[in-house]
Amino acid sequence: MSKEERQALLHEGVTVATTMSAYVEIVFDNSDNRFPTGHEEVILRRTIGLKKDEYSLDKKSASKADVMNLLESAGFSKSNPYYIVPQGRITALTNAKDHERLALLKEVAGTKVYEQRRSESLRIMAETDAKRTKINELLDYIESRLAELEEEKEELKEFQDKDKERRCLEYALYQRELEEVGEALDEIEEDRRADVHGANLRREKFNEREQEISDLEKAISEAKHSQQTLKITRDDTQAELTDFVRTRTELQCTIADLRAANANAGGKREEIEAELLRVETKIAEKESALEQLLPEWNEQRILEATEKRSLDEASANLAALFAKQGRTTKFRTKSERDAYLKHEIGLMEDFRKTQKAALTTTQTEIGAARPGLGEIDGQIAEVQNKIEDGRKRVRDLSERATGLKDQHSEFTERRKDLWREDTKLESIVGRATEELRTAERLLAGMMDKDTGTGLRAVDKIAERNGFEGVYGPLYRLFEVTDPKFNIAVELTAGNSLFHVVVDTDETASKVLDIMMKEKTGRVTFMPLNRLKPKNPPAPNAQDAEPLINKLRFDPKFEKAFQQVFGKTCVCRDLTIAAAYVKSHGINTITLDGDKVDRKGALTGGYHDVRRSRIEAIKSVTAWRAKFEADDKRSKDVKASITELEQEITRVTGQMTVLAGQQNQTRESRERLMDEGNQLTREKGKLTQRIATLEADIADLETELTGVDTKLAGYKAELATPLAKGLTAEEDRLITSLGKEVERRQKSMVDLSRSKNKLEGQKNQIEIELNERLRRHREELQSKVEAFGDPEDDNATSADALEAKTRELKVLNKSIATLTSKTQVMEKEGEDLTGKLQELRVSLEKVQNQQAEDSRTINRQQKTTERYLAKRQMLLGRRDECNRNIRDLGVLPEEAFEKYISEKLDKLVKKLHAVNEGLKKFAHVNKKAFEQYNNFTKQRDQLLNRREDLDKSATSIEELVEVLDQRKDEAIERTFKQVASNFEEVFEKLVPAGRGRLIIQRRIDQDEEMDEDVEDTQQSTIDNYTGVSIKVSFNSKVDEGLRIQQLSGGQKSLVALATVFAIQKCDPAPFYLFDEVTCITNPLHKYLIRVMKIDANLDAQYRTAVASMIQSLASTAQFITTTFRPEMLVTADKFYGVLFNNQKVSSIRAIKREEAMEFVDQEAQAQ
Repeated sequence: MSKEERQALLHEGVTVATTMSAYVEIVFDNSDNRFPTGHEEVILRRTIGLKKDEYSLDKKSASKADVMNLLESAGFSKSNPYYIVPQGRITALTNAKDHERLALLKEVAGTKVYEQRRSESLRIMAETDAKRTKINELLDYIESRLAELEEEKEELKEFQDKDKERRCLEYALYQRELEEVGEALDEIEEDRRADVHGANLRREKFNEREQEISDLEKAISEAKHSQQTLKITRDDTQAELTDFVRTRTELQCTIADLRAANANAGGKREEIEAELLRVETKIAEKESALEQLLPEWNEQRILEATEKRSLDEASANLAALFAKQGRTTKFRTKSERDAYLKHEIGLMEDFRKTQKAALTTTQTEIGAARPGLGEIDGQIAEVQNKIEDGRKRVRDLSERATGLKDQHSEFTERRKDLWREDTKLESIVGRATEELRTAERLLAGMMDKDTGTGLRAVDKIAERNGFEGVYGPLYRLFEVTDPKFNIAVELTAGNSLFHVVVDTDETASKVLDIMMKEKTGRVTFMPLNRLKPKNPPAPNAQDAEPLINKLRFDPKFEKAFQQVFGKTCVCRDLTIAAAYVKSHGINTITLDGDKVDRKGALTGGYHDVRRSRIEAIKSVTAWRAKFEADDKRSKDVKASITELEQEITRVTGQMTVLAGQQNQTRESRERLMDEGNQLTREKGKLTQRIATLEADIADLETELTGVDTKLAGYKAELATPLAKGLTAEEDRLITSLGKEVERRQKSMVDLSRSKNKLEGQKNQIEIELNERLRRHREELQSKVEAFGDPEDDNATSADALEAKTRELKVLNKSIATLTSKTQVMEKEGEDLTGKLQELRVSLEKVQNQQAEDSRTINRQQKTTERYLAKRQMLLGRRDECNRNIRDLGVLPEEAFEKYISEKLDKLVKKLHAVNEGLKKFAHVNKKAFEQYNNFTKQRDQLLNRREDLDKSATSIEELVEVLDQRKDEAIERTFKQVASNFEEVFEKLVPAGRGRLIIQRRIDQDEEMDEDVEDTQQSTIDNYTGVSIKVSFNSKVDEGLRIQQLSGGQKSLVALATVFAIQKCDPAPFYLFDEVTCITNPLHKYLIRVMKIDANLDAQYRTAVASMIQSLASTAQFITTTFRPEMLVTADKFYGVLFNNQKVSSIRAIKREEAMEFVDQEAQAQ
C-alpha cells in the first residue's frame, strides 16, 4: 500500500494532529493448546504505520510469515475463501451462476495447488522437448564432422612423427636453458642470503645505534636541563652575593663611623669603664674623707656654740651691769626704778615666752625632719638598687637579643639555602612532569583511546574509594630481567599488558559499576580468584626457555602472569620454535618477535623498536619514580621552609618582645633615675632645713639664756635699794666680765676660724661629690649602658659597634660560602659544558655512522632490487621454459634421454632441419585427432543427455496424470462433503423443506436433468460445467426449485446454508458475524468469518439461524452484531457499542434486558 492508502486506513477522530499509526489486537484463548505456543493466551497485534506494517506475537516482534504459519497451524487456512465473507459475498453467492459455484467448489477443494504444480510440470516438459530437439541437431552435425576427420588422420600421423622429433629437440634446448637459469638463481639466492645476513647485522647495529642516539639525546636533554637549572641557581647566587657585597660595604662604612664616633666620645667602652672605676674610687675617697671630717666639724661647731653661749652670757651680764649703772643716774627714786624694772621684767617674760614657744616649735620641726632624712636615705638606696637591677636586666636582655639576632641570621641563611634548593627542585620537578606526560602520551598512543581513559579512571577510582584490591595494569607489576627479551615479552602479552589485575571479581564489579555511572572508558580485569591457568609442561632444554622465567614479579600475581606468559617459550629461531610447538603443544616466540602458535598460526615480520611498549613502560616507570622522588623532596623542602619561616616568625616575635622589654626597662630606669635625683634634691633641702633649724635653736637658746640673765639681774636689782652708783663688787665684776668678754671673743674668733676652715673643707668635698664626681659617674654609667643598646640612636654605642661587627663577620662568612658555591657551580657548569660538548660530539659521530649506515642500507636495497629484478627475469625465463615444456605436451620417453648429451649447436641445426621438414605440412589439421576425440566425447555425452531427457519427459507425463487424478478426487470429495453438509444444514434451517447441490456435466447442459451424487462421480472433472442448487421449503418429496426461482429472503437463507456447509468442511475456533465495514485490520481475514446474516431474513428463518448458531456454540465461539431480537434470545453475553459526540466509539458490557430494550427502540424507530 502507498502512504496515502495507509493514511486513509487510520481513523483520526477529533484530534488535530496527524495520526501516525494504529493497531488491531486479538486475544485468543489457548487453553486447548490449539496454538503451539505453550501459553494460556495468544495475543496477535498488527500495527499499521505510514510506511510499513509491524506484527507482534505475545507482545514480541514477529514477521508476517510467522503469523501466517501460526494461523495455519491453528486451522485458519487460506485455501478456504469463506474464512472471510466480504460485504456483498452473500448477495454474490445468491446471484452466482452454476460455473461460478463450481469454481468456488474447486477453490474450497484446494485445486489451485494441483494446478500450479501441473502448470510447472508442463513448462518443464516443454523445456525438455526443446532441449531434445537441440541435442538431435548437434548429433547430426557431430556425425558429419567425424566423417571428415577420418580422412585427415593419415596425413596427420606423418606430421606427428616430425612433430615428435621437433618436440624432443625443443625439450632438450628448453631443459638445458632451464638448468642454466636454475644455476643462476641458486647463485643469486646465495648472494642474497649473504647480503641479507649482512643487512641483518647492519640493522642490528643500526637499531643499537638508534638506541644509543636516543640515550645520547636523553643525556643531552638532561645536561641542558641541568645546565639551565645550574645557570638559574648560579644567577640567583650571584645576585645574592652582589647584594651581600653591597651590604658588606655599607656595613663597613657604618662600623667605621661607629668607631670614629666612639673615638670622639672618649674612647672605647673599656676606657669609659676604667674612667668610671676611677671616678667611683675618688667618690669613695672623698666620702671617706668627708666621714673623717664631719666629727671634727661637729666638734668645732659644738665648741663654737658653747663658747658663743658663754660669750653671750658674759656679754649679757656685762650689759646688765652697764644698764644698771646707767639707771642709777636715770631714776631719781626707787619706785620709778622699780616700776621701770617691773615693766622690763614683764616685757622680758613675754619675749621669753615667745622665744620659748619658738624654740619648742623649732625643736619639734627638727625632731620631725630627722626621721624624714633617714627615710629619704632609704628611698635613695632602694632607687639605686632598682637602677642597678635595671642595668643588669638591660644587659641580660641585650645578650638575649644578640643571641636571638644570631639565631635569626642563621635561620635566614638556612631559609635562603632552602629557597635556592626549592627553586632548583621546582625546575627538576617541572621537567620530570613534562617528561612523564610525554612518556604517558607515547604509551597512550600505543593503546586505544577507551583503554587509556579506562586505566586513568581505574587509578582515580581506586585512590578515591580506597580499593586496596586494585593492583593496577599488568605492565606495572613486572620487570624484564634481560632487555633482549623485551620484544618477545611485548609481542606475547599484546594488549594483555593493559589488563587490570584485581584481587577478586567483586572488586572488579565495584570498579565497573562506578565506571558505568561515570561513563569513563573500557578496561579488562583479571580477578586473581577467578584465574585458573592450565599451562602445558615446559620443555627441559636450553634452546627453549619459558618466557615467564625472564620476568621479575611479586609471587602473589603469579596466576596473572601464568595466564599471559605461561604457555610461551623463547626459542633461538623459527625452526626450533616450530619443532617445540609440534612436540610439546606450547606457544613459542623468537627474540625477534616471530611467533608460532600451537593452533598453527605463524606471526612475524619487522618490529619497530622505537615504538616498543616495554621501553615506553620503562620510561613511564622511570620518570614516575623520578617525579615522585623529586616531588617528595620538593614537598619536604617546602615543609622545611615553612617550619623555618615559623621559627623566624617566632624569633622575630621574641625579638620584638625583648625590644619592648628593653624599652620598658629603659623607661623604668629613667624614671628611677629621675626619682633618685628628686630624692637627692629633697635630701639636700631637708639637710639644709635641719641645719637652719639647729642654728635657730642655738640662737633661741642663747637669747633665752641672755633673757634669763637679764631677768635675774632685774629681779636682784629690784630687791636692792636705789643707789647712786655700783658697788665695788659690781665694779670688779664689770672689770672681770669685760676681760672675759674680750677673751671669749678672741676664743670665739679662733673657734670660728677653725670651724669655718673645717666647714670649707666639708663643703668643698660635698660640692666635688655632688656637683662633679657623682654627676660624672652617672654620665659614665649612661655611656656604658648606651654601649649595651645597639638600637639606640646614639651611634657611639660600643654594643652597636659589636653588633655590627658580628653582623659583618656573619656576612663575610655568607659571602665566603656563596663565593665557594659560585666557584663550585662555575666548575660544575664548565664540567656540564664539557660533558654536553662530548655528548654532542658523540651524538654527531653516531648520527654520522647512522647516516653512513642508511646510505649503505639504501645501496644494499638498490643492490637487492637489482638482485630481485635479475631474479625476477630469471624466474620469468624459467617459467617461460617450463611453460614451453608444458606446451610441448606429452613427450615420448626418448625425449628425456635422446638429445641430453648433444651439443647446443648440433641441437639447433637439427631443430632447423626438422622445422623445414614441417613446413610442407602447414595445411594439415594439426588437431584432427584431438577434434575427433572431442567430437566423439561430445556425441557420447549428448546421447546420454538425450536419454536422460526422455526419461524426464516420461516422469513428467506420469506426474501430470497423477495430479489430474488427485485434483479430480479432491473436487469429488469436497463436493460430496459440501453437498452432504448443505442438505444437513438446510434441513436444520428449514425442517419442512429439502435442499440439494447438483453437479452439472458438459453433456447435460442442454438437458438440465437432475442427477444424484453417485451419478456425478462416474464422469471426469473436465466434463463438469457447474453446480446448481435445488430446494423445497415445504416438502421433502417435491422436485424443488432452482435458486433463481426463489424470493430474496429464501435466496439469502440458501446462501447462508451454502456458507455453513462450506465452513463445516474446515471448522474454525470462533466466528464473527457483522457488517463487512467493521473489518479494519487485514489480519482479520485469517482469524474471523464475517457475514451479514439477518439483513434479509424473515423472523422464522432468523430464529432458525439463531438456534443453529446456539447448537454450534458448543464447539466454537460466536460473536454477532445485530438489531434483531431473535439473536438476543440465545446469546450468553452482550456488549453495547456507543458513539459519542466526539465521533469516538466505545464498548461496554450490558445486560440482556438493556440489549432487548435497545433493539426494540431501534425497531420502533424504523
